[in-house]
Amino acid sequence: MIVDAHHHLWDRARQDHGWLGAPGLEAIRRDFTVADLAAATAATGPVEVGATIAVQALNSSAETHDLLAAAGPTGAVVGWVDLSSARCGARLEQLAAAPGGARLRGLRHLAQDEPDPRWLVRPSVLRGLATAAERRLAVDLLVRAPQRAAALEAARLMPGTSFVIDHAGKPNIGAGEWEPWAAWITAMAALPHVVCKLSGLVTECPPQPWSRSLIEPYARHVLDVFGADRVMFGSDWPVCLLQASYAQVLGLTVDLLDGASPAEREAVLGGTARRVYRLPA
Repeated sequence: MIVDAHHHLWDRARQDHGWLGAPGLEAIRRDFTVADLAAATAATGPVEVGATIAVQALNSSAETHDLLAAAGPTGAVVGWVDLSSARCGARLEQLAAAPGGARLRGLRHLAQDEPDPRWLVRPSVLRGLATAAERRLAVDLLVRAPQRAAALEAARLMPGTSFVIDHAGKPNIGAGEWEPWAAWITAMAALPHVVCKLSGLVTECPPQPWSRSLIEPYARHVLDVFGADRVMFGSDWPVCLLQASYAQVLGLTVDLLDGASPAEREAVLGGTARRVYRLPA
């Protein structure tokens, strides 16, 4: 029973996803609904995706309300509140009381888009991270190279907060980036309250075509330093459609676990996500 720990949904009539207007995103420049997700997961053949986690794509409370309302009984949500706001705690209480509020299991801010690469270690944001920890919410880290140092610093400063690295920290696979990404991943893995998603790697491959051989060294390094019980699968659907289908991304992850023990496979494909995001068994 697989848990997809990272996918998105969007309705452009309800929320302004202006970022979809960027060149190269034509393949995903449409609405993606719960029904579309069900069709994608049904196309994975005998492999059953039993639970999914919808992750915010906008720094928007309105979008988070929509995701909470859409999440089914086997789903959960990584949403958004303004972590830098003094009203962060009050906003979390409002979300908890909203329809579907019990499904909120984590928070994410689009830190990769912040002009300040040290946004994550601003004192106001650190207070917000502590507020999230008080409510047992994981914090997803969406960072690229400029924000990685601040993410590591924040994680070191906040040992009581559960952090989840999205997309393995977005290594520039297409350009052959290894260092300093690999050293950063190793440093993050040294912190027991940090886990990592094997997600979003197919879209880091251009201009080269994605392939197992291209992605495997990065996935292997993540698995080696974190261990399977601190790694989780995420499809990054529908963004993955820019390069690969849902079934291809899931198949790639399963293939990358060749040689893993049954317990290790279960952890990456479901157990880690169930533990970190407090999903029902």
